[in-house]
Amino acid sequence: MKFTNPEAEVFVPDGTAPEAALARTTLMGISAHQDDAEILAYHGIVEAYTTPDEWFTSVVLTNGSGSARSDCYAEYTDEQMREVRKREQKKAAFVGDYAAAVLLDYPSSAVKDAANPGPVDDLKAILLTARPRRVYTHNPADKHDTHVAVCLRLVQALRDLGGEVAPEKVYGVEVWRDLDWVVDEDKIALAVDRHENLAAALIGLYDSQIAGGKRYDLATMGRRRAHATYHASHATDECQGLTFAVDLTPLTKDPELDAAQYIGDYITRFSNDVLERLARLSGR
Repeated sequence: MKFTNPEAEVFVPDGTAPEAALARTTLMGISAHQDDAEILAYHGIVEAYTTPDEWFTSVVLTNGSGSARSDCYAEYTDEQMREVRKREQKKAAFVGDYAAAVLLDYPSSAVKDAANPGPVDDLKAILLTARPRRVYTHNPADKHDTHVAVCLRLVQALRDLGGEVAPEKVYGVEVWRDLDWVVDEDKIALAVDRHENLAAALIGLYDSQIAGGKRYDLATMGRRRAHATYHASHATDECQGLTFAVDLTPLTKDPELDAAQYIGDYITRFSNDVLERLARLSGR
C-alpha cells in the first residue's frame, strides 16, 4: 500500500501479503501510540484470538519518539525510542495473532495538526481495504491531546468515505481518563476478562514504557478489575474485567454532528444525574 509518510509500514505476523492481510480484518484498533491498542482494544483482540474467521488489525498513527524514558532507556535518543517502540508493537502483533499491524509513523505534531491531510488520507486507504466490522479508538473526553486528535481524524476519515465504509460500531474507549463517570444508560461495558494471561502478556511486551517509568501493565489490569466490581452497586460481578467505551458510530455517520457537542451531551447527562440524586436525597 502507498501511504503519505514513506516511513510507514504494514507488519504481517504470518507473512500474508499486506493488502490481503488487511482485507481479512474484521476488528480494528486505531490508536495514537504503540501499546494503546492493547489497552483500549483488548475486547477485539481476544475476540479475534479465540474466534475462527475473526481477525484483528492494529493501526498506530504516531512513532512514539517522544516517550517518557528512564532506567535502561534513559539515554535513548528519540530515534532509538522510535525503533524500540516499533519492535514492541510488532511483538504484540505476533503474540496476539493479529492480521496486521499498520505503523503510520507520524510525529504527534502531524496527527494533532487538523490542516495536515496525511493521517486522514492514510486512514481512508486502510479502511477501504480492510472494511472492518467494528472499530475501537480513543474517546473525545480523553485528556491526552494526541489521543483526541486520533479520534477526530478517524471520524473525519469515515465521514469522507460517505458510507462506503460503515463499521457496525465505532467505540471510543478509555485510556487517559476513565469513562466510569458516564451514566450507565450511555456507557458501553466491554467484558475483557477472557485469557488474562494474553492480556497481561500483550501489555507486558512494552518494556520501554514499563521499565521506562510507567506501570501500564499493573494499572490497566487493575482498572479492568475495579470496573467489574464497581460497575453495579446492587448486583454481583458478572465478569472479572471491564473496559468502558462510548458509542461513536453516530458521530462518524453524521457530518453535521459536532464532536464537542456530542461528548458535551454525555457530560450534561452525567451532571444532571449527580444533581438530581442530590436533590432527591436532600428532600428537595
